[in-house]
Amino acid sequence: MRTVLVLLRCCHPEPTAAVTLVMTALAVTTGNTLGGVVLVALAVLSGQLSIGWLNDLLDADRDIATGRTDKPLAAGEVGRRTVGVATGAAVAVCAVLSVWAAGPAGGLLHLVAVGAGLAYDVRLKSTPFSLLPYLVCFALLPVFVVAALPGSPLPPWWLPVAGGLLGGGAHFANVLPDLDDDAATGVRGLPHVLGARGSRVAAAVLLLGATLVIALAAPVPVWPAVSVPVLAAILLGAGFAMGRRRPGSRAPFRAVLLVAVLAVGLLLVAGPAVVA
Repeated sequence: MRTVLVLLRCCHPEPTAAVTLVMTALAVTTGNTLGGVVLVALAVLSGQLSIGWLNDLLDADRDIATGRTDKPLAAGEVGRRTVGVATGAAVAVCAVLSVWAAGPAGGLLHLVAVGAGLAYDVRLKSTPFSLLPYLVCFALLPVFVVAALPGSPLPPWWLPVAGGLLGGGAHFANVLPDLDDDAATGVRGLPHVLGARGSRVAAAVLLLGATLVIALAAPVPVWPAVSVPVLAAILLGAGFAMGRRRPGSRAPFRAVLLVAVLAVGLLLVAGPAVVA
């Protein structure tokens, strides 16, 4: 049990749980059966676990160099072999569950999404192409959810577009707190090239774009279609204004996270319209 708990801490639990919960909620709102929802949830969870574990495994030396005692591998609480075996097992489970949930074609889409996340861990996170895996992974995840529905319907065009924009915004927002540690260990992804201010702007633009795509393209009720983009713009404007007045303030980062929550909420509201 102790090993299981430590492994859970190695998997980047917050984003792993967030992505799994959002995709599970989308499976529910789009009208999948109970069995289908469970399969989607387990498939997405196993894929996200593999990405998180591989990330910590490959980052172990960098985490040790920067004194990340909150990381179990860096702190010596678990061995690299254990995390490596867990990663391989998660990939294998993900492959089986993905095909079981959505058939060969839909399952392949999910495996491509997970493969993009693994490619980010292995190489792309340290290159100017670090945004690409996020765009691919989050564009395909909701498509996989729709493919798992009875009859495997085709998703509307706005769903992968909005998902990709959400993923891109999440990339910049997720990396912001670690920019200094990453730079100290040689990680130079696109957020590091743009810097903290450029990354905040990029996250804001992408997430606001996601809300606008869903609000304008999906047949959602009028009040959320109007209010969510307006509220998102107000939050971003207030956050960035506070950031300019108080250098070092985390207000822009918090504003970006709040907009991400709004965008995800709007996506879930649009869920029933995906297969309408």
